[in-house]
Amino acid sequence: MPQAIELSKVWKFYGDYPALRDCTLSIGEGACCALLGRNGAGKTTLLRILAGLSHFQRGAVRIFGQLPRASVTRRRIGFLGHGIGVYEDLSARENLSFFARIAEVKNSPSVVDAWLERVGLLRAARVPVRQFSRGMRQRLALARTFLHSPDVLLLDEPFTSLDDRAIAMLGELLSSARQRGATIVLSTHQIREALASASDVALIENGKLRYAGERTREMLDDPSLLYRLYTELGTA
Repeated sequence: MPQAIELSKVWKFYGDYPALRDCTLSIGEGACCALLGRNGAGKTTLLRILAGLSHFQRGAVRIFGQLPRASVTRRRIGFLGHGIGVYEDLSARENLSFFARIAEVKNSPSVVDAWLERVGLLRAARVPVRQFSRGMRQRLALARTFLHSPDVLLLDEPFTSLDDRAIAMLGELLSSARQRGATIVLSTHQIREALASASDVALIENGKLRYAGERTREMLDDPSLLYRLYTELGTA
């Protein structure tokens, strides 16, 4: 399988503290990798480096063979970070229309309304985002991230504030994205939901990738296997 994402011996320092330590990881085109680890393990740092939003001091990173910060690469990425990344004084439709113009989405009015309906916000399309609940904001952020059909999706805690129905909707979005060939890296503490969509798993502990491989049937049937692996890594 051709590789969509490649990290080789990547180090990231905040002052003298190594947030990432000698990280090497390859993710094939069309794969969905669940990036798992405790708070502060380095998941967000790794995703921000892949998105071209954070520098690193050593190593190499390539997205489809290109640098993450290259303009040709950024157009192929959809990134959802901890911040919602939408404008509170604009309506839901105005937000998506703005991002559609930036991404040069064709037939953007129809695409925008289709995404508003898909995430359950069409009835609230004209409402300013500042009036939205946290869950509604997260659904709008998901629509923004998927809007331009990116080839790479980098999602940091995408299940945050979603109810069961919205979690199911996100699962459908991930499945549809993979069917069209998108590559996904998904960081979350909600292991069961992540494993349901994942083809691969990467475990990061204290800035170091300690395990990377296929998501097995045993992991899906018993997510506690991963919790036990966390414990083993913590004492290794």
